Amino acid sequence: MTQSVEIDRVQEVTSRIREGIQQIIVGKDDVIDLAIIALICRGHVLVEDVPGIGKTTLAKALAQSLGCAFGRIQFTPDLMPIDVLGVNFYNQKSGDFEFRAGPIFSQILLADEINRATPRTQSALLEAMQEQQATVDGVTMPLPAPFLVIATQNPIELEGTFPLPEAQLDRFMVRIKLGYPSAEEESEILLRFERDSRLSSLEPVTNAEELIRIQEMVSSVRVDESVRLYVVHIAHATREQRSLMLGASPRATLALYKTAQAKAAIDGRDFVTPDDVKALAAPVLAHRMILTSNSRVRGHTAEQTLEEILSSVPVPIER
Repeated sequence: MTQSVEIDRVQEVTSRIREGIQQIIVGKDDVIDLAIIALICRGHVLVEDVPGIGKTTLAKALAQSLGCAFGRIQFTPDLMPIDVLGVNFYNQKSGDFEFRAGPIFSQILLADEINRATPRTQSALLEAMQEQQATVDGVTMPLPAPFLVIATQNPIELEGTFPLPEAQLDRFMVRIKLGYPSAEEESEILLRFERDSRLSSLEPVTNAEELIRIQEMVSSVRVDESVRLYVVHIAHATREQRSLMLGASPRATLALYKTAQAKAAIDGRDFVTPDDVKALAAPVLAHRMILTSNSRVRGHTAEQTLEEILSSVPVPIER
C-alpha cells in the first residue's frame, strides 16, 4: 500500500468517525478532531470544563462510533485502586482464587471527575496510560487495544477535589475544553434532543482492528527536518521561559510531533506543516506547563505564555 493510499484511508476512516460523533455533539468540530487525533496517536484526553456541556456525551459518542468496549469510572473520594483495576477473590465453589477485572479493562475508558479521587487512586491509572497494562497483586496483564482514557474534571468546583499531579497530567496527550455552545448551536441541541437522545441509536462506523491499522499508518506521515527542529525549539523555549517553573517534558515534545502527524493525515496530507504544530501547541503543551507564583499573581495563563513563545520561535520557511 502506497503512502498516498494510506493517508487517503486515514482521512476516510476519521471522517466517518467525525460524522458519527457530529450526530450527537452539535458544533465543536475542532474539539472532536482533537479527540480523534489523540485516539489515532494512542494518546489520552483530558476534558476540562464546567458541568453540563457534553463531556460525558462526547466520550460515549466516540466509543459507540468506534464499536469498542466502553467502561466508566465515577471517581469519588472513597474510590479505591481495586475499584479501578479489579480484585482477586476466593471462589468457594471452585476452591481457587479468581480475578474479577475492573473497568480499566476496556478499550474506551471514561474517568469521570478524575480529580475527586485521592492521589493513591489516581495513580492506579499511571501504568495503564503509559504502558497499556495493569498490575494486580504482582501479576501484570495487558489491556485491550486500542486503549483510550478520556478523563473529565470541573476546574471551577475545588471543594472535595485533589489536583492532578504533574506526572498524571503529562500522560494526557491533549487537554480540550468544549466551552458553551452558541445561541444557534443551543437551539439546534433543543431541536435534536427534544424527544429523546440519539446516542442509543448511533451505529459504529469502524472497528478495533481497522483503528489499530490506522494508528500504524499515521507514523508514515513525513516530517521535514526543519519542522522537526521547530517542534524541538518550541519545547526548549518553554524550559527557558522565566515565567514558567516547569516547561514541556520530552514526552510532551513527542506528543506534539505525533499529533502534528495525525492532524496532517486527517486533513489528507502526507506531510506536516508548521501550521499543524502551531495549531496543536496549546492543547498538547499548556496543561503540562506550570507558571511561577509571580506569574499566577499577575494573572498570566499558560496559554498566554505559550502564545508569547510561539511568536518568538522562528517559523521554518519552505525552501
